Amino acid sequence: MADNKYLTVTDLNYYITQKFKNDPYLHKVFLQGELSNFRYRRNSHQYFSLKDEKSKINVVMFRSYFDKVKFKPEEGMKVYVTGYVSVYGPQGSYQFYAESMGPAGLGALYEQLKQLQAKLAKEGLFNPEHKKQLPHFPDKIAVVTSASGAVIHDIMVTANRRFPHAEIDLFPAQVQGDTAADSLVVAMQQILQHADDYDVMIIGRGGGSLEDLWPFNEEKVVRQVYAMPMPVISSVGHETDTTLCDLVADVRAATPTAAAEYATPNLTDEIANIHQLQGRLLASVQAIIREKRDILQRINNSVIMREPTRLYDQQIQTVDMLKQRLANSMNNKLERARQQFNLAAQRLQSNSPDKQIIQMQQQRIFLAKRLIDNMKKQLLLKRDAFKQTVQQLNDYSPLKTLERGFTYTTNESGQTVSSVDQIRNNDHLKLHFKDGIAEAIVTAIRGDKDGN
Repeated sequence: MADNKYLTVTDLNYYITQKFKNDPYLHKVFLQGELSNFRYRRNSHQYFSLKDEKSKINVVMFRSYFDKVKFKPEEGMKVYVTGYVSVYGPQGSYQFYAESMGPAGLGALYEQLKQLQAKLAKEGLFNPEHKKQLPHFPDKIAVVTSASGAVIHDIMVTANRRFPHAEIDLFPAQVQGDTAADSLVVAMQQILQHADDYDVMIIGRGGGSLEDLWPFNEEKVVRQVYAMPMPVISSVGHETDTTLCDLVADVRAATPTAAAEYATPNLTDEIANIHQLQGRLLASVQAIIREKRDILQRINNSVIMREPTRLYDQQIQTVDMLKQRLANSMNNKLERARQQFNLAAQRLQSNSPDKQIIQMQQQRIFLAKRLIDNMKKQLLLKRDAFKQTVQQLNDYSPLKTLERGFTYTTNESGQTVSSVDQIRNNDHLKLHFKDGIAEAIVTAIRGDKDGN
């Protein structure tokens, strides 16, 4: 009976788990902290810790949720995480189950970087046609980086090993911090003062977080890199880090060693190449000499060289053939000219001016006769038309009417009176007869209507 009061470990863990599940404050928790013990597991769940200055908590993020994360989490990165708190029964430990995660503090930087990149891309600073070719044999190389970092050491060691002829000049600058951007611009402006002396410029630093690499995303630094007259190699961060300086530079190198390899040729390879070219040149010259010697030998052994007179046999025959062709051509040309002359003489005879004058005189007589006949016809037609018009005028002439005893009346102003409505008592009227005019005074007016 005494054993009944003791719980098993499983029962205790189950009881605590139910407490976590039934607590409404633990169903949806919003946390912020720094990633710790983060090791990316491909195609798997992610296990890591979230910590602040005083505490930490274990976090589990299942694959279905982690696949929705829009950025690449890294060790030491500050993040915002949402999820719930529960107990992992087999180990008796409580942990946080993350459902979403986003960068904390870097969100503004990411947005600022995105906007600046879009702005500079629109201006064409990243266009491939603006990229300059690296010189094959540089004399002097300018390097902009920290004087105390490993970058300048790697560059100098690699350049001296590959191409000792190249001179490396360091222009020290701060590569991290608030004043790093101004320091980088000042160093590049110092290079500009001696731009003709340098064939290539390398700018770079080691890896780091986005904040550490931020000076190489500053607009003034990017524009200064774009304005450099010599080709620029950018080696900022690791291979997975990409800054705006990498985009605007003419060549982007994953490491400082790779930058030095891009900037300098391998002296051993170049010497071997020169020896190879020398051998090829010698072989080519010898081949040309052999070919010319064979040609000379064939010429010396040719029939023409042994019997030079044969050289003219064909030409003499050609001259005879050309003379014959010339004589035939001249005879043919003369015959064609004679035929053309006879044809022209016949055409001239048929087109004699005397014949044309006789034809024109006959035509003139014929046309003159036609003109006279047409004029007579026109006069007869006009005379008949005139008589008809005179007859019509006589038929419609008012004088004919007057001859039959009719008159017409006008008032003092000369207007023709055709109605009694146009006159008044005592009006002076003129009566027009066929042989004169009579004046009258109106003493009475009588009007007719419908003949009454």
